[in-house]
Amino acid sequence: MTTLTIAAAQFAPVDDPAANLETVRAAAVDAVARGARLLVTPEYTSYFSPEIDDRFVAAAQPLDGPFVTGLRRIARSTGIALVVGVAEAAQTADRFRNTLVAIAPDGSLVSTYRKVHLYDAFGSRESDHIEPGDPEQLPVFTFDGVRVGLETCYDLRFPEVTRRLAAPEDGAADVVVVPAEWVRGPGKEHHWRTLLTARAIENTVWVLGVGQAPPVGIGGSVALDPTGTAVAALGAEPGLLVTTVDTAVTERVRTVNPSLSLRRYDVRARG
Repeated sequence: MTTLTIAAAQFAPVDDPAANLETVRAAAVDAVARGARLLVTPEYTSYFSPEIDDRFVAAAQPLDGPFVTGLRRIARSTGIALVVGVAEAAQTADRFRNTLVAIAPDGSLVSTYRKVHLYDAFGSRESDHIEPGDPEQLPVFTFDGVRVGLETCYDLRFPEVTRRLAAPEDGAADVVVVPAEWVRGPGKEHHWRTLLTARAIENTVWVLGVGQAPPVGIGGSVALDPTGTAVAALGAEPGLLVTTVDTAVTERVRTVNPSLSLRRYDVRARG
């Protein structure tokens, strides 16, 4: 069986990409000191302001731009892999892409995921400014022998996203990481923790939710094992969570609860 120690950096990104890059650098150094091999940061790490508007479009960069190039330098200099949320330049002039990038310790870009389910809910309309990702994406990469699946924030409300990542015939992820900017509001902390827990239980998979800290986000980063038990968690304040994914635990849980092998339905993308 295989293990992977992962760190989650909970903080509140600002509207200065250079400052956010330094926050990631400091978190990477701290994560390495605490034995982590992979660092995950929140949605919109490269640039954030309280309103999703044209400023995000102006701040968006290509994947070979200065922000991702800086992330690649951080990975090489610290020897840690990264999963980071970025505002990526889109092909459409008035849109940007809400993208996760996965970078190996050697600085190579090993996976990307562009958010599929845009947050047109609770009074927000991401689709006014964001170009949605392809629903056929299956963003799972292998690192240190552990398969890591990617999804973003509002995707969490659609259980089929995690199911495709975890299903043996699709992504077969051992752990699903969920960078988010889970906006504060009535009941939102309960929604976040309940949905993350449900995704872990129903797929018997490790789940790591990584949230932005207040004032806009709720924080609440948490690592859940395949039974849905929280093995590490943060409150609302900025901080670094460290947990170890162990596939031996997954095997034991699936022996007792073989829900993935007993299911009778597949998941298919809609047009």
